[in-house]
Amino acid sequence: MALAAPRFHVEHIAFAERDVTLRLPFRFGAVTVTACPQVHVRARIRFEDGRTSEGCSAEMMIPKWFDKNPALSNAQNFEQLRQALRNAREAYAAPGPAQSAWDHFAEHYDDVLATGLRQGLLPLVASYGPALVDRALLDALCLHLGCSFAEAMAMNAAGIDLARHGLAPDLADFDLPAFLARQRPRTRIAARHTVGLADAIRDGDLPADQLPADGLPTSLEAAIARYGHRHFKLKLSGDTPADLQRLGRIAEVIEGRAELVTLDGNEQYADAAAFANFLDAFLAAPALRGLVERTVFIEQPIARAHALEHAMHAAVARMPLLIDESDATLDSFQQARALGYTGVSSKSCKGFYKSIVNAARCAQGRARGEPLFLSGEDLTLQAGIGLQQDLALVGWLGLDHVERNGHHYVNGMAALPGDEQATLLALHPALYAHSEGAARLRIVDGEIDLASLAAPGFGTGRAGAGVRWDAMRSL
Repeated sequence: MALAAPRFHVEHIAFAERDVTLRLPFRFGAVTVTACPQVHVRARIRFEDGRTSEGCSAEMMIPKWFDKNPALSNAQNFEQLRQALRNAREAYAAPGPAQSAWDHFAEHYDDVLATGLRQGLLPLVASYGPALVDRALLDALCLHLGCSFAEAMAMNAAGIDLARHGLAPDLADFDLPAFLARQRPRTRIAARHTVGLADAIRDGDLPADQLPADGLPTSLEAAIARYGHRHFKLKLSGDTPADLQRLGRIAEVIEGRAELVTLDGNEQYADAAAFANFLDAFLAAPALRGLVERTVFIEQPIARAHALEHAMHAAVARMPLLIDESDATLDSFQQARALGYTGVSSKSCKGFYKSIVNAARCAQGRARGEPLFLSGEDLTLQAGIGLQQDLALVGWLGLDHVERNGHHYVNGMAALPGDEQATLLALHPALYAHSEGAARLRIVDGEIDLASLAAPGFGTGRAGAGVRWDAMRSL
């Protein structure tokens, strides 16, 4: 049942970071990540009756994804994201009238992007700040109302109104309240396992002196044995002969197990013609016939600088295509659809409101006979608030599977204080398990249990979610 969306002021926003070291190098596109910071956001809101509530969010600060300019160092990429957070804080905490959660986002949307542009921040970078602040604000709102994310969406507690602010004019006639109310959140979701370009395929691929000492899987073969994966996401390098050879080795390992596969181009093709050459070879390779049959889409093949300049109708007629890095603004999917793309990613670092708007577009398009789809993708989300909030979102969206890779490239919560790990285990006993000396994501038969995310909060379960803020460095 819908309610009048509570209005509130944003009283305070604070940021804190902790360093995350990867147990395995993660190579995607032209970059290999071995370590980066994870930021946490804490926000306090004040309602019109004077009551207050606090919420939080978290996200990795992956370098060379938001801005792939090779002239920028990883440290400069991190500082870009910090600036995006500061921009969002300045906008959201400015004096003004009490507003709904949606109005806080929508009123500042254009200004935050414009401020970022003046500072040299790409829209994908500038959106990082609001993405985290919006999640922290909604967590505070959910905790105040005593409801989960799914319950808050069902009654539109955020006050999402697409007619106001004009951010999605194509949905002016779409019945969003009905769409929100009829979503049925999943209690389980399949984990789509990422195979990065530096990943071992079989157990013997890595020399013994390069194996981490944590006892966790290092190869695709070992990850399948431990987690029971049936869904896979395979990275492409843009080198067609090398990619076909690697895909052939992967196909041997997942044969008879894979239910579906997605490929990720990570912007490695300069234009439509370059990608067409790969697609021709991939679809024609006899050894990859089984893999081709299970491949449901290819993600972001063309570099974002030119991706939305090329018509892709011919390619999409042969294989569905999805945008990810090109999904920089709220109207990017509309631009991509005009070029033939039918899919768009849901990624928490781009903002959960964008996921909802694009999910509405997919629902509207499918009702008209268009084969539009939304897919859940990952940015090395870590066990804790960031992972929980993304799972709450994709579970509410009703997705069958979601890319998960943070548990594979990082040793769970090993870097967190013991009491923080214990709190998360207690709050989410089916989502996490303790093994090899640390709490970590539990994946059984390739699936993740989402039941604990029905508790109050935006995937948190309680105010602060047990985070040890004093164990991080404050920004």
